Amino acid sequence: MAIKIIVAGPRGRMGKEAVHMIYGVSDFELTACLDHKNDGKKLSDLEGFQDNFNAPVYSDIEKCFTEQQADVFVDLTTPEFGYKHTKAALNHGIRPVVGTTGYTNEQLEELKQLARDKKTGCIIAPNFAIGAVLMMKFAKMAAAYFPDVEIIEKHHDQKLDAPSGTAKKTAELIQEVRKRKKQGHPDEEETIQGVRGGDFDGMRIHSMRLPGLVAHQEVVFGGAGQTLTIQHDSMNRASFMDGIKECVYQVMDLDELIYGLENVL
Repeated sequence: MAIKIIVAGPRGRMGKEAVHMIYGVSDFELTACLDHKNDGKKLSDLEGFQDNFNAPVYSDIEKCFTEQQADVFVDLTTPEFGYKHTKAALNHGIRPVVGTTGYTNEQLEELKQLARDKKTGCIIAPNFAIGAVLMMKFAKMAAAYFPDVEIIEKHHDQKLDAPSGTAKKTAELIQEVRKRKKQGHPDEEETIQGVRGGDFDGMRIHSMRLPGLVAHQEVVFGGAGQTLTIQHDSMNRASFMDGIKECVYQVMDLDELIYGLENVL
C-alpha cells in the first residue's frame, strides 16, 4: 500500500523538487499540498507542474488534515510556519518529515514531548543530503583529535536563519567529543564587530549568504603543522531528495521525534 503524503511549500525550490520526487516513487502517493496561496486549486494549476499532478491545494492546515487522510507530512517551508505545521500534524496523528531549520531548543523539546504523547514518529533534519550527513559524522570523528576547529557555511541569499541548521548540528556533534577550549589569542580583539563569526562553545561559526550558492559547508581543523578540511557541496536541490525519501520510509516505524538524518541512516 502506498504511503500517503501531504507536502507544505510546493512552490518553493525544495518543495517543487520534493513533489516531483514523490510522483516518481511507486510507493508514494501525494494526497494534498499546503500553500498560503491558491486555496481550492489543483497542483496542476500552479506553474511548473504537469497536468496529471491532481493533488488538491489547501491554505488552511486544519481543513487539509481533516479532509485528507495522510501518513506523512513533508514540510519544506520557513521557520515561522514549520513549527506550527509540525505541531498540527502531530496533533492529527500524521508523521512529520521536516526540512525547515531555525527551531529554538524550547520548540524542539515541546515537539519531542508531543510526539511521545501522541506516539507519532517525527523526523526533523537540518540537511537531507546524504553527503552532508557523512560530513557531520566525519567532523565528529576528527574533533576527538583536533579540538581547534572553525565551521564555514555558505547558502543562497534568501535563507532566513543563520547559522544554518547543518552548521549548528555539526557544532553540537563536535561538542560531544571535543576537549572544550577557547580558540584564538586570549587578547584577540575584533576591530569590526562579528568579523570572527559566532562563538559556539569556544569554536567559531561563519555564515556566508550569496546568490548562486545552494548549500555548502567546510569544517576546518587546525593542528601542529597541519590542517584538515571536511567539505560538502550541494550543487542543486536534487541532492536532498534521497534523504527525504529515506525519512518518509523510516518515520513510518517511529513513535518519537528524531533530530538529524544521521540518527536514522
